[in-house]
Amino acid sequence: MLASDDSDNHVRFLMTDTNMRHTVFTDYCLRVLIFTGARGERLSTIDDISKAYGISRNHLMKVVHRLGQEGYVETIRGRSGGIRLARAPEHINIGELISRVEEDFHLVECFNEKQNHCVLMPACKLNPILHEALEAYFSVLRQYRLSDLLCNRQALETLLYLRDI
Repeated sequence: MLASDDSDNHVRFLMTDTNMRHTVFTDYCLRVLIFTGARGERLSTIDDISKAYGISRNHLMKVVHRLGQEGYVETIRGRSGGIRLARAPEHINIGELISRVEEDFHLVECFNEKQNHCVLMPACKLNPILHEALEAYFSVLRQYRLSDLLCNRQALETLLYLRDI
């Protein structure tokens, strides 16, 4: 990214972390769905998921709440309650899920119209290339369902200690 140095009008390069990555929230959403999908119809608790992944219970409560709002998990309240998938794994599209729970996809400043201050924008050729790359990324993700991530259920059950629950 370019920035101008107001003190002496030199242009300098700023190194920023421009790796495309999902938020921790999106990562946890995927993990919760993998966990609950591996459990099948059996109920899971936030405590079970927290222990399996070593994730804060408070973070998971927010994640599960959002997944419930979006219709991915069903929450059952009460003493013997818990969560389970609200849809069959083959009906949960990974690309759709990520696009619904991820906050933004601003790979570069100019993707955010409200905070774009890039002077190159009127002549920029990078912006459309990055938009095309992002669309290709989602095109790949839309080819997969949660069921594709659960095809190795026995290994998941072992890794997540599901047989002990």
